[in-house]
Amino acid sequence: MSQLSVLVLGSRGAVGAGAADALRAGGHAVVGASRRPGPGGLAVDVTTPEGREVLAAAARRADAVIDASGLEITAVQEAVGSTPLVDVSATASHLARLAGGVADGGAVLLGAGIAPGVSTVLASALGAALGDDVDVTVMLGAGEHHGAAAVDWTVRLAGVPLYAAPEAERIVNLRSARRFRSAAENRRYLRVDFPDDLLWGSRSGVAVRSWLALDSRVATAALRTVGVFPLLAPLLRRAPHLGTSRWRVGAVHRQSGRRFSASGEGQSLATGRMAALAATRMVERGVRGVVSMADVVGVDDIRGVAGIGVDCGEG
Repeated sequence: MSQLSVLVLGSRGAVGAGAADALRAGGHAVVGASRRPGPGGLAVDVTTPEGREVLAAAARRADAVIDASGLEITAVQEAVGSTPLVDVSATASHLARLAGGVADGGAVLLGAGIAPGVSTVLASALGAALGDDVDVTVMLGAGEHHGAAAVDWTVRLAGVPLYAAPEAERIVNLRSARRFRSAAENRRYLRVDFPDDLLWGSRSGVAVRSWLALDSRVATAALRTVGVFPLLAPLLRRAPHLGTSRWRVGAVHRQSGRRFSASGEGQSLATGRMAALAATRMVERGVRGVVSMADVVGVDDIRGVAGIGVDCGEG
């Protein structure tokens, strides 16, 4: 396809930088934007009216906008207007607000990245039918250094009920556990509020339950502790980085045992690359309205992203 111009909010962060690099590698033009941009970047503070005016003007000149700022405010969507927006967020309540605020003729892709994102694509590829159950497992590297927004997201989970769960009863983040066994792993995961049920499961009639573990079992146990004792959650901001930067996302169809998984090194880098892929696919296909990664990206597309491997199997 022809060269695109993509505006990347949060371009100095790990996710935004990964997205910008992937777009440039694909021959596209990138306008980087942040509060403190580097050389050639655009200074934008979207928390102020003046900053949103700058954003609106830049968005009108762009083919697509990627929001990797981590701010999770709908003012970004309002300023972007009808320009296609790719949102890099894992907060279900924020994504639900974005879904209800798309401008006439506009488009928003909800949850680009690893989880949701890769997880959404894998879950939809299992071929689950109405009334079936899918488990999404997300194993993140406890040794990777994340930005403040990612850490704050985890802190906010503690003691909070899931926003969009398929069960009728109240489910609290980081408290219930389930062990998943496969040829690749035997690991205990904690129930957590990744929004794949909101983005894909509920509209397909499939119950999607999401689970989180860290590659360090000690770190996973610490997460469960703050789930039971939420007042301890701020300690996560000072937790040592015990583990690696490896990540693994899986989707398992309970009824058949069929599974897909994807893995790689560096969650932030992979998230940025997936966001870049989402932006190019949206423009290429002329997408309008509200979509998820599963609507514009397939398993073979994920296989084509540098640094991500995909496996499938039974049981």
